[in-house]
Amino acid sequence: MATARRERFIRAQLAWMLGATLVLVLLDSLSYELVFVVSLIGFLVVVELTAPVAVTPAWRRRLLWLIGGGLVAFGYIVVRRILDILPPGVF
Repeated sequence: MATARRERFIRAQLAWMLGATLVLVLLDSLSYELVFVVSLIGFLVVVELTAPVAVTPAWRRRLLWLIGGGLVAFGYIVVRRILDILPPGVF
C-alpha cells in the first residue's frame, strides 16, 4: 500500500515537471531558474494534495528536507534576481 502511494506521488511530480517544462518550451521561456521554480511550486502542491490524513509515513517526513532545500535555493534565486535589477552603486 505504501509503495503504491509513493509511486503515485512520484508519477504526479514527474507529470507536473514534464508538463511545466513543455509549457515553458512552448512559451519560449525555458531557463533553469524557471523550471526549478515551477517544479518547486508543483512539488509543494503535490505534497499537500497527497498528504495522508491520519498517519505520516517515514518517507513523507523526509520530504521536509527537500522542501527546506528547495526554499533555500528559491531564496537564493530571488536574491540574485533582485541584485541583478538594482543599479550597480546601490549594493
